[in-house]
This record gives sequence, structure tokens and C-alpha cells, in this order.
Amino acid sequence: MRQVGSGRGDVHEHRPFEPDLPRLDLYVARDFPLETIHPLARKAAEALWCASAQGKGGEMHDRLFAHPQQLQPEALGKHAEALGLDVQACQARLDSSQYTAKAHASLKDGQTIRGTGTPTFLLGSTQRDGAEVKGVTCLIRAPPFDTFKANIDKLLDAPK
Repeated sequence: MRQVGSGRGDVHEHRPFEPDLPRLDLYVARDFPLETIHPLARKAAEALWCASAQGKGGEMHDRLFAHPQQLQPEALGKHAEALGLDVQACQARLDSSQYTAKAHASLKDGQTIRGTGTPTFLLGSTQRDGAEVKGVTCLIRAPPFDTFKANIDKLLDAPK
């Protein structure tokens, strides 16, 4: 996996899409911790950032989503341990709220584009520095594969 980002330093790890989708140059995962319906979501998002700092953001993402009932503070440490992370470093980052601002900023960005749930996909083209996104299509929740693919194909066929 290679590190990718949106040009502002908010980076998780590249995650491959379905093999039937066209090649994508960039995939950026953003947090959307809805604490009103998931009271433990913000700390889970921060744990994901802790894992990303140690090169295992994708693995932590998958683990947290596979165990949605295990997001309590003590469980987050067990997830870090299961992934072979430096648990003390993760715990220190969680205790210091080092990634709270990142998780909050990501949530605000999602609200700005009127994201109402997860997953929300923004499809668009950017300049290499990621500073400007053009041709944005917003797909909320999990659209059927054909819808997803059609929107990506349309974006890839658009004039640059």
C-alpha cells in the first residue's frame, strides 16, 4: 500500500477497489464520526489515525468495521495489539487527543458536502497537488456496483 492524501496532510492508506473498476489514481479515506448515533466513533477515528501513523491504517479500518461493538477505549488498545502496533504509542496519542482535530475537521468537511452517512463517495478529478477538485459527483451510502462504475467511467471519459 502507498500513502496518499488530499494535499492537506489528511492521509490514510490507499485501498484497492474492485478489480472490475477502472484504475484510479487516488483514493482518500476520510473520517465521518457521527457521535450522535455512534458515541464511540470519534475515538475509533482517532485510533485509525494512530494506526495510519504506524503504516496500518487500512488494517485498522477493516478491523474496526469488522468489530463495530468493540470500540470502547480498552478495545481500541486490543485492536492495536492484534495488528502488531506499538500499543503504548497509540494509547499516548489517544490520551493526548493528538488526532481529535483531524477527525473533527474531516467530519466538518463531510458536513460541508452534505454527507449524511457512511460511506459517502466523492468522485472527481484533481490537479496533482490535490488543491482543486472538479466534476464532483456525490454517492451516499453504498450504491450498486453498476452505479459506481458508471459514474467513474463518466468521470474518466470527461475532457481534462
